[in-house]
Order: sequence, then C-alpha cells, then structure tokens
Amino acid sequence: MMQILYQTLMSGMSSLCFGVLFQVRGRNLICAAVAGCVCWFSYGMTKHLMGAELVACFAAGAATTLYAEGFARILRAPAIVFLAVGIIPLVPGGGIYRTMLLSIRGTADEALTQCIATIQIAGAMAVGIVIVSSIVRLFWHGNRSILPFKSREK
Repeated sequence: MMQILYQTLMSGMSSLCFGVLFQVRGRNLICAAVAGCVCWFSYGMTKHLMGAELVACFAAGAATTLYAEGFARILRAPAIVFLAVGIIPLVPGGGIYRTMLLSIRGTADEALTQCIATIQIAGAMAVGIVIVSSIVRLFWHGNRSILPFKSREK
C-alpha cells in the first residue's frame, strides 16, 4: 500500500512537469497534476485488488476522465487540459520502446507479442476515456444532444 502511495505521489510530480511542458497555468496546473495522482492511484488499487492489468488501465482511464470532466465544469476549462496531463503516467511508453527494440534485434515473434500487449493497454485506456466522456456529455447536455434538430415553436 505504501508503494502505491509513493508511486501516486511521483505520478503527480511527473504530471506536474508535463503540465508545465504543455503550458498549463495557475490552478489548472495543480488540478492537472492531481489528475495524474487520480490516474495512478486508481490503476494501482485496481491492479492490486483484481490483478488484471487491462481492467486496471480501463479503470484508470475512466477515473481520470471523470475527474477531468468534473474539474472542467468547476474551473470552466476544457477537459482535455486535465485529461492529457493526467493520463501521462499510464501511457505505455515502455511497451512501445520494447516493441521497437525487439523489432530492431530481429525477434519478430517477441516484437509482435509486445506490440499486441501495448495496443491492448492503450485500447483499454481509450475505451475507458470514451465511455465516461460520452456518458458525461450525454447527461450534461440533457435532451438537447438526443434531438437531431431544434423545434421551431411560435
């Protein structure tokens, strides 16, 4: 448990640095860094409790998106500001690196296996983001998003 908390703190610090790199300013920067903490904490706890990495990536993507959508409404900022910075700790950069390294070394079978695992992780994150974002937008816009046209009552 202490290891998850330490990793969560370090994820927040890395998200803070990426927020500076992405030129996020003021209180949005702090909230974006906390989004990185939310992302890694939900990933770590889900993986610890369930043991499945894909489920943990889905849960972390969903939790980060819910946090980003909520703070986008509270701070009147685009949700992508918090989501792009917050999802950074979960991006499978190591898997992409290992895929390229194995490809260069000429071990095609291992490279393909690593590539598929990396795509699965990225896909689980993306599905979590899309589902939560769609549900939030559906409920936020209410019936206006369901109607294909505006009624013209006089």
